[in-house]
Amino acid sequence: MTDFAARYARAQSGRRHPISASFAEMQRFDLDPFQVEGCQALEDGRSVLVAAPTGAGKTIVGEFAIHLAMREPGDKAFYTTPMKALSNQKFRELQEVYGEDQVGLLTGDTNINGNARVVVMTTEVLRNMLYADSPALRGLRYVVMDEVHYLADRFRGPVWEEVILHLPPAVRLVSLSATVSNAEEFGDWLDTVRGDTAVIVSETRPVPLEQHVLVRGDLLPLFDDRAGVATAQVNQELTRIRSPKAATYENNRRAIEYRSRGDQERRRPHRGGKRPVRPSTAARIERMDRPHVVELLGRSNLLPAIFFIFSRVGCDAAVQQVRRSGVRLTDTAERDEIRAIIDDRLRPLQDEDLAVLGYWEWRENLERGVAAHHAGMLPAFKEVVEELFRRKLVKVVFATETLALGINMPARTVVLEKLEKFNGEARVAITSGEYTQLTGRAGRRGIDVEGHAVVQWTESLDPQAVAALASRRTYPLNSSFRPTYNMAVNLIDQFGRERAREILESSFAQFQADRAVVGLARQVKDAEASLAGYEKSMTCDRGDFAEYSGIRRDLSDAEKLNRADRTAPARIRQQRQNEIQSLRHRMQRHPCHSCPDRENHARWAERYWKLRRRTDRTRRDIETRTGTVARIFDRIIDVLAELNYVAFEDGAAALTAAGRTMRRIYGERDLLVAESLRRGLWKNLDAAGLAALASCLVYEPRRDEAGEYRLPRGPFRDALTKTQELWSRLDDLEQEHHLPGTEPLATGLAQAMNSWARGGSLDLVLSEADLAAGDFVRWTKQTIDLLDQLSIVADADVAVTARKALDAVRRGIVAYSSV
Repeated sequence: MTDFAARYARAQSGRRHPISASFAEMQRFDLDPFQVEGCQALEDGRSVLVAAPTGAGKTIVGEFAIHLAMREPGDKAFYTTPMKALSNQKFRELQEVYGEDQVGLLTGDTNINGNARVVVMTTEVLRNMLYADSPALRGLRYVVMDEVHYLADRFRGPVWEEVILHLPPAVRLVSLSATVSNAEEFGDWLDTVRGDTAVIVSETRPVPLEQHVLVRGDLLPLFDDRAGVATAQVNQELTRIRSPKAATYENNRRAIEYRSRGDQERRRPHRGGKRPVRPSTAARIERMDRPHVVELLGRSNLLPAIFFIFSRVGCDAAVQQVRRSGVRLTDTAERDEIRAIIDDRLRPLQDEDLAVLGYWEWRENLERGVAAHHAGMLPAFKEVVEELFRRKLVKVVFATETLALGINMPARTVVLEKLEKFNGEARVAITSGEYTQLTGRAGRRGIDVEGHAVVQWTESLDPQAVAALASRRTYPLNSSFRPTYNMAVNLIDQFGRERAREILESSFAQFQADRAVVGLARQVKDAEASLAGYEKSMTCDRGDFAEYSGIRRDLSDAEKLNRADRTAPARIRQQRQNEIQSLRHRMQRHPCHSCPDRENHARWAERYWKLRRRTDRTRRDIETRTGTVARIFDRIIDVLAELNYVAFEDGAAALTAAGRTMRRIYGERDLLVAESLRRGLWKNLDAAGLAALASCLVYEPRRDEAGEYRLPRGPFRDALTKTQELWSRLDDLEQEHHLPGTEPLATGLAQAMNSWARGGSLDLVLSEADLAAGDFVRWTKQTIDLLDQLSIVADADVAVTARKALDAVRRGIVAYSSV
């Protein structure tokens, strides 16, 4: 297309979409084609799904939806994110555009201007608003679901589907996703349940990504420059280093020298026929230590950089290693600015708490331009690190992979020290999707000409495997949707049982299962045609060869079993021998046994039975997939009916008083909480005791956490015992109804939460909990969420206690919020 033709096309598009065109002119960058396409689809009144790489600028499309809402008086837009940190960040950004009075924030523990026209919130908050039919939903026109690929998350993913299914039909949905390999499938489902939805997929990074391997102090290109990433042709120098003789030596020269000597030795006769061994003095390829890697990146103008280390301890150790080496990446003016920002952001925290948190050492590391970032850190500390990094004051961050999940913190370079991580059970290789997500942080739009991904060499590293990770884009989005008790009572209350089943059958989980069924059904149909052909080929004019081949197969199976199990009692072995003799007799008497073409027929019969068994398995698979979600829903209703949360009148399901209470109880243990309240198990607890017990319901211990824990004294222990006994009975009931149940209560945080609610010091509580400050804050905020629910749904006495517990727990570092 000529320049004139391109300008003409843009002018025509601008006339058709004037709002999109004017919005584009307001931006600091020229919009990419996928961004323009997304904005124009919204202007046309459609919903959109935008799947694009990290850092590509997907959020521009979400911001255009807000722009559209703000053009019409009374219209609203909600912006949802999977994490509170992301919500806080987006809240601040939108305030800068629309002003503090027009933007609100709802994250469970934070409520700022909740009735504003633009409200940023976590997805759970929106789900709860939909079930409660909140007045704040009036006038809602657009909902932006950022990081919608979280829908695949096993624990929190179902909330995304609940929101998508229950939003009013008139609301336009803007779904923003990382690059997934089945975006079209997800878009087809959105089109089915939400109406006209444009699917916009971009594989193009706005800032090109250069891939390197760091070996022997050199940054070697991963790909052959002449071939490019598309061909995934690995740099031949890396392949030579990887070769069996070269891989364990200091450099190629030594390897070549050794090969030369080896060839000479092999030509000589050897006493005893022995071959020469490799010289023990040959040095292995040494990994550069972190300070030297940081200095190398600095010399190469590749800072700021994020080092992804899949361990919190590893992140903290890396910072200490760089600190001990004396590396300093900041000048005097930058250090002054760093100190000013830290003082401003952390002014509300008390000095005694800061001392416990290792504040002074953390601060000195920041002044050097180095920091860690992981979930064990205090949220306030993480937010400071993020801000300093965005301002280019902190130059190196050692982070766990949680940093890759959406926070706006791009770098020039991303370094991966290893390509495997511990998943809680074993060390596993990272997937191509994870590699793409992590390296997607490299390259800052408008600042960098290109981003850089650096993989550090290890003895086990295979350049071909790295190339496959870097060039593949296999990141499928699979539903994790499953009905819960709370979902069931809310659906019955709003729609009745039959309509509720229809809604659940509209879920993405069932959509994917049904699509799989279509493919499986096609396999069965093709197999049936083949079976008919096999049956025809094994036809025998002397009798029923299918019957004869069935006898032969039964005989073969019986003989195999008899040979394999020689330890069976004599009586059983005799029974088997009798069965074998009977089958042989039947086979020999069958008319097909004397057919001269018998073995040719038998070969076709073997194919027939092999395919028949496989087809029968496929049919059973189809039966298990069809209506899967609705069947689980039915089992949940059966449990609720047995416990009198649901009653049936004239065949229709209706909520009892207990069922109406459960509508406002959210979380993994919704049934246990509802039953405990109904039975009055917690009515004798004081505020600290109730906070401690609530922590037992939300806390999930580490896999390596075991042993007995010190527990609060007094009524707490009796309430805990009764709650554990109730959990056991409910678990048995769920097992009877073929439901998965829940994990036993975890008491590891109870004593610490009790101490915290009674005013204990941070030092004491972290010692009792044996947790990092960030973990303690995270679990305490989840405890607060549950206490908040109890303050609303419980009977008067427990509700009052819950409110007291809220006030007692929400203090110090837990109460701090930078927003």
